Amino acid sequence: MKLNSEQKEMLAGVQGPTKQKAIRLLIDLGKAAKSKKLVPVVSAHVSGVSPLTGGEGLIKFLKDLGSEENVKTAIETTLNSAGCDRTKFKEMNIPVKDYVEKQQIILDAYEKLGIELSLSCTPYDNLTIEGNASWAESNAVCFANSYTSLRTNRESGLSALATALCGFTPEYGLLLNENRHPNLKISVECELTEPVDYSILGDWIGKQIEPQWNLEYGPIPHIFGIEKLDFESKKALTAAAANYGCPLLFIDGFTEKPEKTQYQSKINFSVSDLERRYLELAPQKKVDLVTIGCPQASLDEIQRTADYLTNLSVPNQRLWVFTSSINFDIAKTKGLVQKIEKAGGLILRETCPEVVHYNHDDVKHILTNSMKAEHYLKSGLNAIDTSVSRLETCIKHAVNPDLLENTESIKTNHKVIKHKTSKTYQKGNLQINGKGLESQESWCIEGEALVTDVPITFLGFVNRINGEIEEEGHPINGETMKNKILIFPKGSGSTVAPYVLLGLFYNGNGPKAIINTDLDQQTIPACSILGVPYAHSFDSNPCLAVNNGDKIRLELKDNKVKLTCLERK
Repeated sequence: MKLNSEQKEMLAGVQGPTKQKAIRLLIDLGKAAKSKKLVPVVSAHVSGVSPLTGGEGLIKFLKDLGSEENVKTAIETTLNSAGCDRTKFKEMNIPVKDYVEKQQIILDAYEKLGIELSLSCTPYDNLTIEGNASWAESNAVCFANSYTSLRTNRESGLSALATALCGFTPEYGLLLNENRHPNLKISVECELTEPVDYSILGDWIGKQIEPQWNLEYGPIPHIFGIEKLDFESKKALTAAAANYGCPLLFIDGFTEKPEKTQYQSKINFSVSDLERRYLELAPQKKVDLVTIGCPQASLDEIQRTADYLTNLSVPNQRLWVFTSSINFDIAKTKGLVQKIEKAGGLILRETCPEVVHYNHDDVKHILTNSMKAEHYLKSGLNAIDTSVSRLETCIKHAVNPDLLENTESIKTNHKVIKHKTSKTYQKGNLQINGKGLESQESWCIEGEALVTDVPITFLGFVNRINGEIEEEGHPINGETMKNKILIFPKGSGSTVAPYVLLGLFYNGNGPKAIINTDLDQQTIPACSILGVPYAHSFDSNPCLAVNNGDKIRLELKDNKVKLTCLERK
């Protein structure tokens, strides 16, 4: 990779050890992506803010990072949603000891680096800049690439932070025209009228992905048949699709036309698909809490919520509306905050439904209008039974707690969709060759392989204490990565994944080594920072060639990795 004089100085440590680590991470990522150079960026957006999502891994990392004085970001950098509204912590009733204190430690560390405490998962609101960026927060990446003049790869919170410190990012992937093309054709054969309809569509697309498809930079849908698309619908669609790694989408008639298409599959979304999902997602027992605003609510969504509350009363603050500080202030000026709170709702700023630690004694069932919220609320982050309905229905449940019988033994009957897998049992000898990270010189690891050909979502679906996969329908659900050689295509879902991995490595429950078959901006940064053995770009797909449970050896020498199967399971 060609470096300019400034970048060479950083790599040599002239600008201090923090920036040296940061640029080394970016070079590792760039070399794995076959990037030829680092290019300047106009903006960075960093995820990993909540004590719930970032966990102890984030806190320890930021503490170590802050040991060097006078280190500042090189470019304009914004920050994702925090884990609570610090002005309404009492009302949120978060039961975790020292939660606010932990949140403040994280915010202070970021602020010390010169990062703007915007605390919003919608940095695209009123966006005016254009050019190359380095954004984490999955919904923001997809929104920016799809609807704005900003280009960004699907960065992790850690790689976005490295870019923010250095001012450069590897030139690869979605920064290049040749990679900005759709790989899935989606025909919508029904009318979409509510933002949540679009949210269900985005989530549905993600659930159709098959492991044998070649989706180098994630699923990039080309959607036909959509007749109208307002801001709320744009946001709902991209946020839900991003749950499954979608970094960009094309919508016929509403976004720029792709220069070429390379469809892996053509899929139809029918009225029966939409209706079926609504039935599967509908609440079946009493709702304890209604959450609106995931991603954080725009002014229009706040306005619609306020309108539905006209002449109605919400008991016990059963309605929480999440928004950014900027939109909160404007909504307050317009009288919308007062209207919602006068009706009995709670409007929260700086935070988002998926990153809050709820009090499980009081909240056992949440109703929302967002598939992004549903995806993470029901995950191991909170493990709360979660249902989805249109906004008007959500408000009706907020107003009337007795719409459904409160039967504690009833669990909402949400269908578990099994991930598709192409794995079959393999026999015989095996030796395949791959590559390592630029920053790693040599290592030799032996151990049991934990293998899947399905992407892994670390945030919420990997136990951050013991490393167990906790995702119903995943082929390796219930298995632990502790002390295993983990082999999987790439990470999916949240861009906070590196901090989950860091936490596992810090507490001794991480894998011995990691192998990816696809470029993974989530895994590489964690392995680069801590020196965890990492391999990629094998001449044969290890996800299919290695059985789960095989004993294997990995050896790195001269940036070449040799994988040998020692014993088949």
